[in-house]
Amino acid sequence: MAHNRKLVIGGVALVKARIRNNVAAMTQVRDELESILIRAGWFPRAPFAWVGLIIRYGVRTEDQPHFERINKANGDLPVAIEVDTDRVLEIHADPLKLKNFLRAVTLRCLISVAKKYHLPSEELTREQEASNAA
Repeated sequence: MAHNRKLVIGGVALVKARIRNNVAAMTQVRDELESILIRAGWFPRAPFAWVGLIIRYGVRTEDQPHFERINKANGDLPVAIEVDTDRVLEIHADPLKLKNFLRAVTLRCLISVAKKYHLPSEELTREQEASNAA
Protein backbone atom coordinates (compact mmCIF):
# COMPACT_ATOMS: atom_id res chain seq x y z
CA MET A 1 0.00 0.00 0.00
CA ALA A 2 1.53 3.28 -1.10
CA HIS A 3 -0.60 5.38 1.24
CA ASN A 4 -1.95 5.29 4.75
CA ARG A 5 -5.59 6.02 3.88
CA LYS A 6 -8.47 3.83 5.02
CA LEU A 7 -10.90 5.30 2.48
CA VAL A 8 -10.04 6.32 -1.06
CA ILE A 9 -12.69 7.84 -3.34
CA GLY A 10 -12.34 8.35 -7.07
CA GLY A 11 -14.57 8.97 -10.03
CA VAL A 12 -14.76 7.75 -13.59
CA ALA A 13 -17.00 8.93 -16.42
CA LEU A 14 -18.99 6.29 -18.28
CA VAL A 15 -20.53 9.01 -20.46
CA LYS A 16 -19.05 12.16 -21.92
CA ALA A 17 -19.33 14.92 -19.32
CA ARG A 18 -17.18 17.45 -17.56
CA ILE A 19 -17.74 17.34 -13.81
CA ARG A 20 -16.35 20.27 -11.87
CA ASN A 21 -15.45 20.44 -8.17
CA ASN A 22 -15.59 16.67 -7.71
CA VAL A 23 -11.98 16.17 -6.57
CA ALA A 24 -12.29 18.78 -3.82
CA ALA A 25 -15.67 17.39 -2.76
CA MET A 26 -14.37 13.81 -2.69
CA THR A 27 -11.39 14.87 -0.61
CA GLN A 28 -13.64 16.53 1.98
CA VAL A 29 -16.00 13.54 2.08
CA ARG A 30 -13.07 11.12 2.41
CA ASP A 31 -11.57 13.06 5.32
CA GLU A 32 -14.90 13.27 7.17
CA LEU A 33 -15.98 9.67 6.70
CA GLU A 34 -12.56 8.07 7.08
CA SER A 35 -12.36 9.40 10.63
CA ILE A 36 -15.76 7.83 11.38
CA LEU A 37 -14.55 4.43 10.14
CA ILE A 38 -11.45 4.63 12.31
CA ARG A 39 -13.42 5.74 15.39
CA ALA A 40 -15.96 2.97 14.83
CA GLY A 41 -13.18 0.39 14.99
CA TRP A 42 -13.36 -0.93 11.44
CA PHE A 43 -9.60 -1.41 11.35
CA PRO A 44 -8.02 -3.89 12.05
CA ARG A 45 -11.34 -5.77 12.52
CA ALA A 46 -12.13 -5.64 8.78
CA PRO A 47 -10.70 -8.34 6.50
CA PHE A 48 -9.32 -5.55 4.30
CA ALA A 49 -6.91 -2.68 5.01
CA TRP A 50 -8.84 0.04 3.20
CA VAL A 51 -11.88 0.71 1.00
CA GLY A 52 -11.44 1.96 -2.56
CA LEU A 53 -14.70 3.50 -3.79
CA ILE A 54 -15.14 4.41 -7.45
CA ILE A 55 -18.12 6.58 -8.29
CA ARG A 56 -19.13 5.90 -11.87
CA TYR A 57 -20.73 8.86 -13.64
CA GLY A 58 -23.22 7.04 -15.85
CA VAL A 59 -26.85 7.03 -16.94
CA ARG A 60 -28.57 5.72 -13.81
CA THR A 61 -28.33 5.86 -10.06
CA GLU A 62 -27.79 2.51 -8.40
CA ASP A 63 -29.13 1.74 -4.95
CA GLN A 64 -26.44 -0.75 -4.03
CA PRO A 65 -22.72 -0.79 -4.75
CA HIS A 66 -20.81 -3.51 -6.59
CA PHE A 67 -18.14 -5.35 -4.61
CA GLU A 68 -15.00 -6.88 -6.03
CA ARG A 69 -12.91 -9.44 -4.18
CA ILE A 70 -10.50 -8.12 -1.58
CA ASN A 71 -7.20 -7.40 -3.29
CA LYS A 72 -4.71 -9.51 -1.36
CA ALA A 73 -1.69 -7.68 -2.80
CA ASN A 74 -2.84 -4.17 -1.82
CA GLY A 75 -5.28 -5.02 0.95
CA ASP A 76 -8.11 -2.98 -0.51
CA LEU A 77 -11.78 -3.74 -0.94
CA PRO A 78 -12.79 -2.35 -4.36
CA VAL A 79 -16.33 -0.96 -4.38
CA ALA A 80 -18.12 0.86 -7.20
CA ILE A 81 -21.48 2.53 -7.69
CA GLU A 82 -23.06 4.29 -10.64
CA VAL A 83 -24.73 7.68 -10.32
CA ASP A 84 -26.77 9.59 -12.89
CA THR A 85 -24.49 12.10 -14.60
CA ASP A 86 -27.43 14.41 -15.39
CA ARG A 87 -28.13 14.71 -11.65
CA VAL A 88 -24.47 15.51 -10.97
CA LEU A 89 -24.38 18.11 -13.76
CA GLU A 90 -27.37 19.86 -12.16
CA ILE A 91 -25.43 20.43 -8.93
CA HIS A 92 -21.70 20.36 -9.73
CA ALA A 93 -21.40 24.16 -9.98
CA ASP A 94 -22.34 24.39 -6.28
CA PRO A 95 -19.48 22.78 -4.30
CA LEU A 96 -21.62 22.28 -1.17
CA LYS A 97 -24.44 20.53 -3.04
CA LEU A 98 -21.96 18.32 -4.85
CA LYS A 99 -20.19 17.46 -1.59
CA ASN A 100 -23.50 16.59 0.09
CA PHE A 101 -24.50 14.41 -2.87
CA LEU A 102 -21.17 12.53 -2.91
CA ARG A 103 -21.29 12.18 0.87
CA ALA A 104 -24.73 10.57 0.66
CA VAL A 105 -23.53 8.16 -2.05
CA THR A 106 -20.41 7.28 -0.05
CA LEU A 107 -22.39 6.74 3.16
CA ARG A 108 -24.76 4.39 1.32
CA CYS A 109 -21.78 2.39 0.05
CA LEU A 110 -20.03 2.26 3.41
CA ILE A 111 -23.20 1.09 5.15
CA SER A 112 -23.42 -1.72 2.57
CA VAL A 113 -19.78 -2.62 3.29
CA ALA A 114 -20.53 -2.66 7.02
CA LYS A 115 -23.49 -4.99 6.53
CA LYS A 116 -21.60 -7.36 4.23
CA TYR A 117 -18.56 -7.63 6.51
CA HIS A 118 -20.37 -7.32 9.86
CA LEU A 119 -18.68 -4.04 10.81
CA PRO A 120 -20.09 -1.27 13.02
CA SER A 121 -22.53 0.94 11.09
CA GLU A 122 -24.34 2.87 13.81
CA GLU A 123 -22.43 6.11 13.38
CA LEU A 124 -22.64 5.90 9.59
CA THR A 125 -26.39 5.37 9.84
CA ARG A 126 -26.70 8.38 12.15
CA GLU A 127 -24.75 10.48 9.66
CA GLN A 128 -27.01 9.29 6.86
CA GLU A 129 -30.17 10.09 8.84
CA ALA A 130 -28.83 13.54 9.75
CA SER A 131 -28.07 14.23 6.08
CA ASN A 132 -31.55 13.11 5.04
CA ALA A 133 -33.17 15.32 7.69
CA ALA A 134 -31.32 18.41 6.50
